[in-house]
Amino acid sequence: MRIWKWMLDIQDRQTMMMPRGAKLLGIQIQNATPCLWALCEPLAPKEPRCIAIYGTGHLIVENPGEYIGTFQVSGGAFVFHAFEVKN
Repeated sequence: MRIWKWMLDIQDRQTMMMPRGAKLLGIQIQNATPCLWALCEPLAPKEPRCIAIYGTGHLIVENPGEYIGTFQVSGGAFVFHAFEVKN
């Protein structure tokens, strides 16, 4: 097992390929970029994982999914909340 990192874009939804069964640990800002860390088995087959990001106060019209974490950008001027969307 290892902990790996994926860099995120600040957009409504994005899909990334991760080793099957990866456990999402959290999101933080590193070098001004939102990053997602996950505990995973590097040799496991890859599977798509969908991440949704919502800004504080933005309308959420559907079940947002499983909460991963909250992060701030621009010195805290913008606060975002990340969720994993299960299909």
